[in-house]
Amino acid sequence: MLQDARAIRYYQRITDAFVDHWNRGYPTSDLRLYLEGYLAALRHADALDPYLIHRLEEEALRYLADPSNFALPQPEDAI
Repeated sequence: MLQDARAIRYYQRITDAFVDHWNRGYPTSDLRLYLEGYLAALRHADALDPYLIHRLEEEALRYLADPSNFALPQPEDAI
């Protein structure tokens, strides 16, 4: 679990981007490439400590692996 405020903000940004790209029709393999580029940019910019980037990567991969994060909500039936 992420506890660093900056790492949490980066996690929120990347997961929001995952959902946006998924809704635009990008496959999961492209989302993984997007994550790799995002993490590379964080490393290059020294935006976070390396261990926090590693934790962010683990959490983001866990998010990608959970299909419920990308399921479209079912409309409720009118009564």
